[in-house]
Amino acid sequence: MTHAKITAVGSYKPSKVLTNEDMEQLVETSDDWIISRTGIKERRIAADDEFTSDLCYEAIKNLEKKYNKDISDVDLIIVSTLTPDYRTPSVASYVQGRLGLGNAAAIDVNAACAGFVYGINMANAYISSGMYNKIIVVAGEVLSKITDYSDRNTCVLFGDGAGAFLIENDEESSFITSTSGSEGKLAESLYCTDVSKTMFGKDLEQIGFVNQNGKEVYKWAIKMVPREIEKVAEKANVELKDVDWFVPHSANLKMIQNICKRSEYPFERTLHSLVYYGNTSSATIPLAIDDAVDRGDIKKGETLLLFGFGGGLTYSSSLIKWGI
Repeated sequence: MTHAKITAVGSYKPSKVLTNEDMEQLVETSDDWIISRTGIKERRIAADDEFTSDLCYEAIKNLEKKYNKDISDVDLIIVSTLTPDYRTPSVASYVQGRLGLGNAAAIDVNAACAGFVYGINMANAYISSGMYNKIIVVAGEVLSKITDYSDRNTCVLFGDGAGAFLIENDEESSFITSTSGSEGKLAESLYCTDVSKTMFGKDLEQIGFVNQNGKEVYKWAIKMVPREIEKVAEKANVELKDVDWFVPHSANLKMIQNICKRSEYPFERTLHSLVYYGNTSSATIPLAIDDAVDRGDIKKGETLLLFGFGGGLTYSSSLIKWGI
């Protein structure tokens, strides 16, 4: 039987650091205010000539180097992003060409902060069906390029980065179970437009920037995530307390703490990436995992519950067994 196994992980963070002290020079805010409300201390910012395709490329090269992997026979690249270089070609196609992977198909996925988990679940389905054998899933975001740095409620949140998994046909499977969903009726709570000057029947003052009703998204997440992760545990016939690591989307540290409290899951066993990278949308989960692997926190055979959620409003989970 064909199975899908995660065999390598990599990441890339731009070199420019934007600290909370730097933010104090841009808007009326403070280090204490930002940390108390978000948990973020600093974030990485892409250079003016650095875009999502560049971040994705570097994350894949990092994966290739760390695990000494031959990726020449990759037959599909899935890129998760809401900040593509162009409307077309896709970031995946651009990266495929830059890597010289002539036999690889390429597709972008836009499920906002849930995109990476959607992507790895798609890779599992593709490989398990026999359609593909070796897939790169990479999440890359340059949110700094769609952030209004005069809006203190949003500009302190976002950063740039990329993280990647290599997933291959193998005798062992990394994937235990998964779920996905969407509540599109709440789409107005989090959006970005660069085309229309009207959205949801309203005239927009500006286009091209992230707009978020933080209170509504927060209320939705702290109710929805505990409900859905319990469903994942039931589907896998496991106790949530027996899952080794919980890896939620790193949107807000207080939000993660509240989710853990409601789910009776120890916060100390969560992995997050927001403290030093900010909210990097779909890249938060692979960034958190790659850093944890580098620290030696994640051990072979441990179970991880990945849960992405965000614009759409979309969500997706994946319960996996770490096999590297």
